[in-house]
Amino acid sequence: MENNNVLPEKTFSTVERDGAVQIRVGEGIGAIETQTIPDFFKNTVDKIPNNTALCVKINNAWIKWTYQQYYDSCKTTAKSFIKLGLQPHYSVCIMGFNSPEWFFADLGAIFAGGIGVGIYTTNNAEACQFIAADSKAQVIVVENTAYLKKILQVKDQLPDLKAIVQYSGEIETPQDNVYTWEDFMKLGEDLPESELEERMNNLAANKCCSLVYTSGTTGVPKGVMLSHDNLVWTAISASKVEEKRLIFGKNRAVSFLPLSHIAAQALDIYLSINNGGTIYFAQPDALKGTLVATLKEAKPTTFFGVPRVWEKMMEKMKEIGQNTTGLKLKIARWAKGVGYRGNQNRFQGGSVPYGWTIANFLVFSKVKQALGLDQCTNFISGAAPIAKDTIEYFMGLDIVIHEVYGLSECTGPHTVNYEEKRKIGSVGSCLPGLQMKIDNPDEDGNGEILIYGRNICMGYLEQTEKTQETFTKDGYLRTGDIGQIDDNGFLSITGRSKEIIITAGGENIAPVPVEDNVKECLPCISNCMLLGDKRKFLSILLTVKTEVDPDTTVPLEKLSNPTLQWCKSIGSNATTVQEFSDDETVQNSIQEGINAANKKAVSRAANIQKWKMLPTDFSIPGEELGPTLKLKRQVVTKKYQSIIEEFYKEH
Repeated sequence: MENNNVLPEKTFSTVERDGAVQIRVGEGIGAIETQTIPDFFKNTVDKIPNNTALCVKINNAWIKWTYQQYYDSCKTTAKSFIKLGLQPHYSVCIMGFNSPEWFFADLGAIFAGGIGVGIYTTNNAEACQFIAADSKAQVIVVENTAYLKKILQVKDQLPDLKAIVQYSGEIETPQDNVYTWEDFMKLGEDLPESELEERMNNLAANKCCSLVYTSGTTGVPKGVMLSHDNLVWTAISASKVEEKRLIFGKNRAVSFLPLSHIAAQALDIYLSINNGGTIYFAQPDALKGTLVATLKEAKPTTFFGVPRVWEKMMEKMKEIGQNTTGLKLKIARWAKGVGYRGNQNRFQGGSVPYGWTIANFLVFSKVKQALGLDQCTNFISGAAPIAKDTIEYFMGLDIVIHEVYGLSECTGPHTVNYEEKRKIGSVGSCLPGLQMKIDNPDEDGNGEILIYGRNICMGYLEQTEKTQETFTKDGYLRTGDIGQIDDNGFLSITGRSKEIIITAGGENIAPVPVEDNVKECLPCISNCMLLGDKRKFLSILLTVKTEVDPDTTVPLEKLSNPTLQWCKSIGSNATTVQEFSDDETVQNSIQEGINAANKKAVSRAANIQKWKMLPTDFSIPGEELGPTLKLKRQVVTKKYQSIIEEFYKEH
């Protein structure tokens, strides 16, 4: 590996914002030349300057940027940041829905020698203040008035802040150092090109350029420090496994997941630049129902969804399917059987069964077209575990979801299932150039997953103790996840060390498999959380699927259609959460479902003895779920402490 733009360093980690680290050089692709992000970006621009890079729909018309325009916009943004006083190694925080301006601000900060930082739009003012202060934000970019107000509430607690930029809409109350996007972009017009070039020439591939804050589901958020090499190398390696399908200059994707999350940044920004792809921005209400409309227009070749997105699609399709009768129903069931068997055969190197072409014509192609995925060749799920029944449901429709495993701390992906190497029930094998091992495996091969490679982060910003805890002496990252690796290198996740329930009897129980069994046996259940740490037995909190407010995403009292159908199937007329909870028929059926789930338990200690239906489903507004819909177990435990104590009162 050539050491262009790499500072000499002998340690794998640092907590200093201006620190550098030793790059974990591997073999093959793990030894390729380092690049800074501007150089990496320029390589693509030089190859396809006039190809469309970004598309956003404004007033029913698609506005587009070529790669040259995209790159130039990032440079202009960088100049304006410098003009506002952005210093090297200080941050630019960005808060807003996915947009070209989000990309320009993030990359512009990096071009100027600063650090790009995303803030979740769901964060309250206090959480925004923590991230902006911790990262030493000198500029904050917000989408609209609502987010501007959050920042203004805590502005006096941000000593490094020099300016705020609003990229959408007019500023309601003009004030000093608050700029519209248009005015901001004019600031750097008279800045000499040489000043920006000097900043870019001083960049080092092994220094921090991006901070991704952990969601705080297990404590105070930590700023994960990612280097130029982390982001560039990971994009190149991830592209390698899909090179047969990711044709340079031809790939299309829709950006809709939070860009504050590493998965969206890695896919939408860096993977797309590496492959010369085109990004279509979804509408801000994408997850409230408009996503499919954007998919139909963009016709993506790659689609990444967190498990809940796939689950919602499945629920909607099942709901539609309930109205199918007669011959159509028979054809649909037959086609799904063909689809499932055909893809199982493919996994083992075989061919599709007789009737595949007919099934594709009558069912598969129509379903994909209805979802806007008829030209998609890469279906991906990540950021949280996806249930096996969800994967199998889509397999029956010839939509083969490839599960990815990773963390913010490894720049997104570390293992992946892909066309040439995949195993259902696993999260795949290592990306080229990466390594992993199991620490202190038990008799079944389960232990903490340790990972290594050029995707591994630099450390946690200004958190020496946390950083030292996270890395081994030989540079491996402790993931905190429990898993096992089979003889073919496939990784299966069996739990998370911080989530493992250790009962009073000393039994170790991973909650997710138990929770998945409950949801599989009870299709009316939306979310559930297993309890029993240091207790004599397991219990579980349940929530039922309900309608949600389309504007706020707050769960409503009215039961959802899948729940109503389930109620009908057991002879219940319940239509609201209260009626559902009071109905004896429902209670008996829930218990039957729990009994069925217990039959799948790995041991008697993993049986659920008590349960409680909560009055409201978990949600982002309720703060039980994080921005990527991960369950915040600590929040739920605190919120429902009295109910939990009631479970164990007599014990």
